[in-house]
Amino acid sequence: MSQAEPGGESRLALAAGIGCYLMWGIVPLVFQAMGRLGISPWEILANRTVWALPMAFVFVVAARQGGQVRAALKNPRTMAWLALSALLIAANWSIYIWAVNSGRVLETSLGYYINPLIAMAAGALIFNERIDRLGALAIALAALGVAVQAVAIGRLPVVSLALAVSFGGYGIVRKRVAAAAQTGLLIECLLLAGPGLVYVLWLQSSGAGHLGSSLPATAWLLACGPVTAVPLVLFSWAARRIPLSSLGFLQFIGPTIAFFIGVAQGEAFTPLRAASFAFIWGGAAVFAYGAWRRSRPELRATELVEPAE
Repeated sequence: MSQAEPGGESRLALAAGIGCYLMWGIVPLVFQAMGRLGISPWEILANRTVWALPMAFVFVVAARQGGQVRAALKNPRTMAWLALSALLIAANWSIYIWAVNSGRVLETSLGYYINPLIAMAAGALIFNERIDRLGALAIALAALGVAVQAVAIGRLPVVSLALAVSFGGYGIVRKRVAAAAQTGLLIECLLLAGPGLVYVLWLQSSGAGHLGSSLPATAWLLACGPVTAVPLVLFSWAARRIPLSSLGFLQFIGPTIAFFIGVAQGEAFTPLRAASFAFIWGGAAVFAYGAWRRSRPELRATELVEPAE
């Protein structure tokens, strides 16, 4: 084995994490395109759950994890964890789809800026990852940013907090559950696809469904499968191989893209709201610096130490 090989999986996990957040960054444009065609957030959500299932099945077949799926289905503890993760991601999806089609892309951006700091706090509480002074400062700046945001919009940023908590919880559960990324995703999709299919069939039978109503609408709804499954499996695969703190650092990619989308689309960006993002960005910068500083000895160790087979 060459010296470059020991860190190979770490580099692949890093690439997977970057890829999933790039995809999530442009997702608002996808859901907005569907919204302009008259497709409701609930119909988008239902189609996400339905069309993600065949994609998840393809991933399991490609990874030859059929035996793992059967074992997970027979394990009540694993199924309980995956049921919880399915509920968390469904809640996250529904809030997000509604928000981006209601002119609240900036609120979604704020939520996903907060999420890495929730991940860091969770890493300390659940996985015994230490929070140093820089981490504490990052969390304090983010909390101040949320407070200023509440003043700027005249209410608590419920959308932002709900997105941060639901996806942060999803990441925590997926890191704990004893199931590979593809296996876990397929079971989550199985749990969600039943109710989703019932709703899609009801819409279609009542004439209110958009599946088959036009080529653009049908294409967008079918695209819900890869749009949903590909970044999720990349995230889940990466989450089991790199620390939550590092994964949280990568998540700044997604909300940055969403932030520019929201501003470009003319969402209100007052000086006070700008100040709230300044605090959030300050927290993100401190967090990023701390993550970079912690990663340096880890990278050197990766280069020098070859793990046991």
